[in-house]
Amino acid sequence: MSSTMQEIEALADGLDIAKVVELVRIAETAERYEDMCVFVKKLVKLKAAKGEDLDVDERNLLSVAYKNVVGQARSSWRTLNAGFDDCDETLINKYKEIIENQLEKICLEIIELLTENLCKTVAGNGDETEVFYLKMCGDYYRYMSEFKEDQKYKDSAEENYKKAMDVAEKNLNETHPTRLGLALNFSVCYYEILKQPEKACDLAKKSFDAAIEKLDTLNDASYKDSTLIMQLLRDNLTLWTSNDQDEDQ
Repeated sequence: MSSTMQEIEALADGLDIAKVVELVRIAETAERYEDMCVFVKKLVKLKAAKGEDLDVDERNLLSVAYKNVVGQARSSWRTLNAGFDDCDETLINKYKEIIENQLEKICLEIIELLTENLCKTVAGNGDETEVFYLKMCGDYYRYMSEFKEDQKYKDSAEENYKKAMDVAEKNLNETHPTRLGLALNFSVCYYEILKQPEKACDLAKKSFDAAIEKLDTLNDASYKDSTLIMQLLRDNLTLWTSNDQDEDQ
């Protein structure tokens, strides 16, 4: 660990929950997402020690912190993976391996934070928060499966998405943005990671059609989020069925 990172960690030592949340927000405003991860990790452990879950705002801060750090690394990896003309391929591969190791480390960190703390706190609640955390586990296993040929990561992604879907289908209505977001990501996992296009299309279509039927039940607060995800589900379905038709020809 670098001396700078040690100083960042030390900044949160001895602080109460309110002050740690304040640090998380400051780091977010400054767009210091790696620091934000350090602080939010501290927040999770402080609350877990009391048997408490994160509130909605804190949960969103957790999501923003890790999504930005991992998102940047995934984008860098995709750029390197696309290749460069007139560049030393061995050098690129070495660089790519460094990014892969960084990505795997941060993904495993958030997964451990979830499975050892947050998922345990809300296990059996049968609510939106339980779905949210299980979906996050599925997401980060999926991200690792993009660059690691490791069957256990693929299996864990599917397992967590399935658990989340079971809870969502029993407890969340068809138009709930968290349930729709789960269906979107799980179907992408089926298509891109598990190479099961029929299951991907089936899940996306079933989720889209079920939401369309209940569209009149949407409230103003979630209308924009839900309809945006429904559009993404439909876009994917159009793309995937088109690809399948091209392959059949």
